[in-house]
Amino acid sequence: MFNGFGSFGGFGGGTGASTSRRKEVDNKKYYELLGVSQEASKDEIKKAYRKLAIKLHPDKGGDEEKFKEVTRAFEVLSDDDKRRIYDQYGEEGLSQEGMSSGMNAEDIFEAFFGGGLFGSSRSRSRGPRKGEDVVHALKVTLNDLYNGKTSKLALNRHRICPSCDGKGTTHPSGVTRCKTCNGQGVRVQIRQIGPGMVQQMQSVCPDCNGSGESIKEKDKCSKCKGQKVVKERKVLEVYIEPGTEHGQKLVFSGEADEEPGTVPGDVIVVVQQKEHDFFKRKGSNLIVEKEISLVEALCGVAFTIEHLDGRTLLVKTEAGTVLEPDCIKTVPGEGMPLYGNRTLHGNLFIKFRVQFPDYLSEDQRALLDQVLGPRPNLSLNGKDENLEQVSMIDYRPEHGKESQRSEYAYDEDEEEGMESGPRVQCAQQ
Repeated sequence: MFNGFGSFGGFGGGTGASTSRRKEVDNKKYYELLGVSQEASKDEIKKAYRKLAIKLHPDKGGDEEKFKEVTRAFEVLSDDDKRRIYDQYGEEGLSQEGMSSGMNAEDIFEAFFGGGLFGSSRSRSRGPRKGEDVVHALKVTLNDLYNGKTSKLALNRHRICPSCDGKGTTHPSGVTRCKTCNGQGVRVQIRQIGPGMVQQMQSVCPDCNGSGESIKEKDKCSKCKGQKVVKERKVLEVYIEPGTEHGQKLVFSGEADEEPGTVPGDVIVVVQQKEHDFFKRKGSNLIVEKEISLVEALCGVAFTIEHLDGRTLLVKTEAGTVLEPDCIKTVPGEGMPLYGNRTLHGNLFIKFRVQFPDYLSEDQRALLDQVLGPRPNLSLNGKDENLEQVSMIDYRPEHGKESQRSEYAYDEDEEEGMESGPRVQCAQQ
């Protein structure tokens, strides 16, 4: 509706609030990351991931963030349940179903390739890996984004057990090598897929969860029950600074789950603006529509606007100003505050829609002729025998369809007439 505002300079930047009442589900991202169609088979998904993972792996000079995104896409699309939820509800659906990734991208890579493609990344690691980030959507009003607001976000997370310091036991000799995986943290299965052909499959050990360690029941920590982590409820205070954009990410470093041998991931809060009934936002600018009568458009208009901070703005046109239909006027400095500098603001744009009367009486028309000037007369030279007066009616979409149907009917009649000629001639021969 406001495509014409794209050329305003000086106050661009940032994404405006969505004007759609129904949010569309983005369920194409993961397929696009892997370069496959939404109808791709599991084999096609595996082939695409294999090619991209080798290309993007950090040890081969690839983009680490892109590698994580591609691996996450493979993790979801290779799992039937996760893929079904993603196809219906996108990433948000996975979060609501509690299907966030439980494995690190490197773990998935090693499980897929058997851990020997570039050598064991665990032995090469120069430091602990970073845990998974947790993303939360925070819905706020346009008033909140204008004035600023502090919201509280409660989350349940894992913290290193304070009783055993993340060891799972308080006994010095309580930790032993896992017998299921022989301390490797992974379980290898070999399957014959054809004559003389075998396939090696590797997965995280279910008994030790990839740690390679085992703790006897009697030696397990009484607080964490050998899990090495305990659940904790954390309340984060999220400050929405004036001028914050829709879709902007607020990062709380290290506030996600803790795991032994890892650096905690981040809690990322994504700001989502609710649609406002009156104001539309585009970057740092605000846009409103105002419907006025023809008298107001010609003789002047005065009206008030209740702003997002509670102030009431009186808007008046100067004497003699005429407002054309769909014209746009600017109120400087009454837009959104700029993020990081709330003393500066964008502009407020007002688009006027002029409501015309449905009918004018003869006296009203005569008065308008007198005030606005005479109407031009249509002069016809002599009598035109082909001159025919027609009347106009209000346009309706079905008029165009009726015209099309008439044209098609004419074409069909014409074709039938052309076909009947030769048949008659044949009968005469």
